[in-house]
Amino acid sequence: MSFDIASILVAMTLTMVTMALALFAVMDGADRAARFAQVSAGSQACGWSLLLASGSATPYSIPDVLLSTLSMACISGSFACSAAAFELWAGRKAIDKTPAVLAIFLTVGYAVGFADYAFRVGWANGLLALQMGFIVVTLLKKPHGTSARWRWLPIVGLTVQGLVTACRAVLGAFYPADFPAFLTPHPINVAFAFAGNCTVVLLMIGMLLAYREQAAQALERLATTDGLTGVLNRRAWLALANAKLASTDVDNRPLSVLIMDIDHFKQINDTRGHDAGDRALQLFAKLMQEVSLSGDLVCRYGGEEFCVLMAGEHNAVPNFDQRLRARLADTVFEALGHPMTYSAGMVTRISADKQISELLLRADQALYHAKTTGRNRTIDAVDLRCLGDVAA
Repeated sequence: MSFDIASILVAMTLTMVTMALALFAVMDGADRAARFAQVSAGSQACGWSLLLASGSATPYSIPDVLLSTLSMACISGSFACSAAAFELWAGRKAIDKTPAVLAIFLTVGYAVGFADYAFRVGWANGLLALQMGFIVVTLLKKPHGTSARWRWLPIVGLTVQGLVTACRAVLGAFYPADFPAFLTPHPINVAFAFAGNCTVVLLMIGMLLAYREQAAQALERLATTDGLTGVLNRRAWLALANAKLASTDVDNRPLSVLIMDIDHFKQINDTRGHDAGDRALQLFAKLMQEVSLSGDLVCRYGGEEFCVLMAGEHNAVPNFDQRLRARLADTVFEALGHPMTYSAGMVTRISADKQISELLLRADQALYHAKTTGRNRTIDAVDLRCLGDVAA
């Protein structure tokens, strides 16, 4: 049974064009990974369109050289963009530039050695196979902060196509007399055409699944974190705090709550503007996270109020409070250009406490006492004694 390679490749190109249009339609281009995916799909479609167009040009003519070289640039550039998108979707912040460097070498070498058929076939297919292999190795690495189950689709597709492409490189470079033209129904060409069709579908489905997973994670973050400061919001913190309280109920382990209120925050907004107020809230949340220990739950409780739940002995709270006040004093003028202090109330769990609301009520009473007795201090709810009076 013979196959029309040109028809298979035309069908693959049409599939790529359709997939590229779909990615541009459904993905938010403001997202960095999505932009790489969109450029990848568009470049792949352009690359194969140019390669098919080069078949109608006179061999080794200027149009043939330009169309073929541009097609290689687009196809190899597409793999570089795919690699970048997959790395970002896998939770990696830094993008490895190796695929992009390979794309540049491939394009330049292909143009320079175009007159040598064996060289350009071996060079182009060899570096494309190397690009695919690099993406596969990258995808096999453990992702950060995500399950990334979608990655097995591109892994399978790129592994198969990479092996077929590597075979084309070997045949073209070392056995050029036995390796026919690209559109000849040679077994390796047929395998390449079918593998290409399968791979493009797996790549695009993988990209769509990765984008959907990222969108789901973003929605989860929006539901659990404060949009301005990046710490937990009140609802998420209450749920986690109650769960932590229940988990320590059996052995009655120490658990404490510190509730903090930025002093005279309204004056910051009124005199310096709401942008200055936002920067103050962001700095305060950032410093809280910096001085927190593993297991501490930090949240923006509402407005200029923040909470932290911490396990450990009773002195864990005053130690946290001292670290926070020291960091605030060291950084506030440089970061904001004006002073900022806070008042706080703390409470340590007693055996009768079954809900976090019970601790919050006593901590809030201590906070109120701290504000009415001069501010810029931390009050212990047990006996309303001042732990950190720095108001003088």
